[in-house]
Amino acid sequence: MRERIVLLLCALLAMQLVGAQTTPASSGYLFVYFEGGGDSKQMEQLRFAVSEDAQNWFALNGNKPVIASDSISTSGGIRDPHILRGEDNDYYIVATDMHTYDPQQGWGANPGIVMLKSKDLVNWTHSKVVLAKDYPKNFGDAYWVWAPQTIYDRAARKYMIYFTLQRSDRKSLITYYAYANRDFTGFESEPKVLFEAKYGSIDNDIIYKDGLYHLFYKGNTKDDHGKEIKNGIQQATSPSLKGPWKEDFIYLDAYAGTRTHVEGSGVFKLNSVDKLTSKQVDKLGDGNGSNSSTVYILMYDLYTSGRYEYQTSGDLFHFSDKPQSFRKDFFPRHGTVCAVTHDELERLQQKWGYVLTHTFESAGNPIILDKHTADPAVLVEGDTLWLFAGHDAEGGQSGYVMKDWLLYSTTDMRHWTEYPSPLRIDDFAWATSKQAYAGHVARGKDGKYYWYVSTNWCGIGVAVADKITGPYHDALGKPLLTNQDCFASKHSWACIDPAIFFDDDGTPYIFWGNQQCYYARLKDNMTEIDGEVHQIALPDVNIQPTDPTGYHPFTEAPWVHKYNGKYYLTYASGWPEKIAYAISDHIGGPYTPMGIISEIAGNSNTTHPAIVQFRDLWIFFSHNGGLPDGTSYSRSIIAEPLHYDPNGRILNIPPTAAGVPMLEPGAKEY
Repeated sequence: MRERIVLLLCALLAMQLVGAQTTPASSGYLFVYFEGGGDSKQMEQLRFAVSEDAQNWFALNGNKPVIASDSISTSGGIRDPHILRGEDNDYYIVATDMHTYDPQQGWGANPGIVMLKSKDLVNWTHSKVVLAKDYPKNFGDAYWVWAPQTIYDRAARKYMIYFTLQRSDRKSLITYYAYANRDFTGFESEPKVLFEAKYGSIDNDIIYKDGLYHLFYKGNTKDDHGKEIKNGIQQATSPSLKGPWKEDFIYLDAYAGTRTHVEGSGVFKLNSVDKLTSKQVDKLGDGNGSNSSTVYILMYDLYTSGRYEYQTSGDLFHFSDKPQSFRKDFFPRHGTVCAVTHDELERLQQKWGYVLTHTFESAGNPIILDKHTADPAVLVEGDTLWLFAGHDAEGGQSGYVMKDWLLYSTTDMRHWTEYPSPLRIDDFAWATSKQAYAGHVARGKDGKYYWYVSTNWCGIGVAVADKITGPYHDALGKPLLTNQDCFASKHSWACIDPAIFFDDDGTPYIFWGNQQCYYARLKDNMTEIDGEVHQIALPDVNIQPTDPTGYHPFTEAPWVHKYNGKYYLTYASGWPEKIAYAISDHIGGPYTPMGIISEIAGNSNTTHPAIVQFRDLWIFFSHNGGLPDGTSYSRSIIAEPLHYDPNGRILNIPPTAAGVPMLEPGAKEY
């Protein structure tokens, strides 16, 4: 009998283990938000961004909506989305059903809540709760139903949805809750009061830690006459999810009591403290245990100034004093973050485009098929070739739309790794042109990496990073070179297309220009010009070439390399552009034009050379408009083998689909 009982207990335990859900290991983060800039008709819609470290964020789907609001909401808009990974590893999103940019609705009454559910983060089902309609007896006067969130109630074994409610009398802001039904398509029953802050609250966010629930919210303090005298992020705590809640009336955000206002607080736990940057752990707060194995991020929306910042904590009571900014390529409004796995990051990017580190195999030209890339620059370190690229907007543009730069690496020209964008035009506050034109990266004598970029008419800037993968930051806070340095030029876009060359003695030089070619020596610190700016004596672009051997004027995009003791200046010539080159015995010339080596790029008015020796093969990089939606404004980087004749002349480089063959380590002939 005893044996049978033991066997029965073992069987029951086994069934529980089989049925139990485990949370998979997380390797990144998903940020759900609505947009605060751009076309107002597109702003109040659901968007996704991802990150590997919770500090550097990248919008998916080109920062376009992943789900159209008019397909899921009553109002036609959504705000304040909150995402939760459920106990069953399904995902749950709730959002405010509200469309303030609709002139018929504005900031008037909003109907309720949008509910979404997914098993894979890509395919979502949706439903709506319209509070006044669904529960007319006690909620027929519902006016604002704001900022819903979901939390799993372990005691009830149900998903609780809580939200701020203001009734039509506009007298109070009270937090209500209701349990979701089994299908997550509505409420089980009529909502009840969860939390009633002394002075009201909005944007509630509940986090559980060590037997205590922490409810963060946007609160305020009023004087005896009911006038608000301070507002910011506060918290209340309770050992029970349903309360009662104890307010401590302490403001947690660094801006409380100032003219900078915050809202939309969201708290999430970092996946790994080991990946925490020194900035993130700075001043975690007295008494919170800076050596804690758990670190929380309290982020908030600085809605009046267009920023999103965060503070850190180890215990959810003490927070760092100094707020820090996320690095991002979008303008989020009130959103939330949850951890995701490697497979989930991959699935999200398969659906809405790669923005984080990933590998791919190139079949030839163009090298990169999922993005439009232009203006190649290359650097070889050891057995790795690094490709730095401009980033054109997708097809259909009527001009150059370039907001960031991209980075790739390969060891064999077949297998590539793409890295998160390490540099954006917004990293240069002075670059009011907002154009991320051609750039070039070089490693300084100090071991740091310097990215020289052109910004159209604003000048050439330089960014610096400790690692080649970045992220990079503006090294000067101003341009290194401007049109004032282009003494022979009259047009506004003369100061573009920087290229760096190190001579045999280690002296760094920078070349640049449009219509006129300039060069100067750089100081060893790589951020200052050493001496005068010089002009390379090449024919003016307005002079028609008359030399049948290939006498072609300089247009733009200089690139310098050295071969058999000679200096080779390669550049774009004419319009539409071809690639020409000239040779000199000295860095400053005189240069002898040698003719065209690459004809007009397919489906693109421009081209841009880069030449490097990699695994004993000389390789020529440029760009064309080779993708199906490619144009002069949506280009693609290509590569071809480059060969010299016995006299050092570069042989003509015909365009091919095959491009550079896969390079095996140690191979000598290709």
